[in-house]
Amino acid sequence: KKRLLQLKRYCQYEKQLEKAVAKKPLLQMSKKSNSGVVKKQLREVRFVGKVRLLEAAARNDVDEVRQLLESGVSPDVANDDGLTAMHQCCIDNFEEMLCLLIEYGANVNACDSELWTPLHAAAACGHLYLCKHLIENGSNLMAVNCDAMMPYDICDNDATLDYIETEMTKRGITQQLIDETRNLREQTMLRELKEKIDVNWTGRNGETLLHIAACNGYTDVAQYLLTVPGINIDALDHELWQPIHCAVCWNQLGVLELLLAHGANLDARTRNGETPLDMCEDDELRQQIVDMKDHWQRNNKSSRSRDLQHRHSSNTRSSSVRRTSMKQKKATSMKEAIEEGKM
Repeated sequence: KKRLLQLKRYCQYEKQLEKAVAKKPLLQMSKKSNSGVVKKQLREVRFVGKVRLLEAAARNDVDEVRQLLESGVSPDVANDDGLTAMHQCCIDNFEEMLCLLIEYGANVNACDSELWTPLHAAAACGHLYLCKHLIENGSNLMAVNCDAMMPYDICDNDATLDYIETEMTKRGITQQLIDETRNLREQTMLRELKEKIDVNWTGRNGETLLHIAACNGYTDVAQYLLTVPGINIDALDHELWQPIHCAVCWNQLGVLELLLAHGANLDARTRNGETPLDMCEDDELRQQIVDMKDHWQRNNKSSRSRDLQHRHSSNTRSSSVRRTSMKQKKATSMKEAIEEGKM
């Protein structure tokens, strides 16, 4: 539910830029073509081939998919959510179909609208043999989706997880490299913010950069934005969501604490009348958030800043060779926050 809501609400700013760039060649092609009839026929042919391939792949009709691929249909066609035939067969455990798509050059690192690759899908479903095919054919073991998750983060099947981690070890992937890769998107956004992006930017849904930081758990970006004079911590999007609603909805405790430290309102209501706490489905987490709020209210502004900056600077990344998944990290940070709330 949260993943669908996030998709519907906020597109990441870099995805908007990518779409703007992608439109340029389409516009140029349109200008060069003098025949509206030809353009319409081409669109219809491509549409029919795309639909047929995706539909046949979902039925696991290997013969029809082979015929379509031999006729020139791209193996990388995708639906409106960015799902390719390869994503679909990784969800449904269609091994023969996967091998066929690979044979015809399908992109094993294709990303859907949430940046899930086929390996994410196969790992999440625990399909060991599909993971083997993908990795042997170049799947990125450190691909990061919109939730900052790599394939091994979302794998609950022991045998599949052991295989993925073994392959990561073979390739010399360390915890430090994982952390650096996982934080690359946030650090890129932070660098661009400092260099050229207007901190008062708003998206088509009314979201601000602080909303985006809160949704994605970008603590460094949020901390930087909160130091900008005049930044509106209570900014509203078109549905009256504030950044604190986003932080609570997606359990981004680091950003949530920053927002509370700067006076964000836990009683703020959306257009549907929901407060941030109304969006919290876990009773223990809800109490933790309340305790966190009380903690910051007991501190004066100067001690807040001092304490927050000290803890942020001491939050160094692990140099351990053992890989720590995001699920484990979130559990650890949650435990620490609970202990802090009891202080």
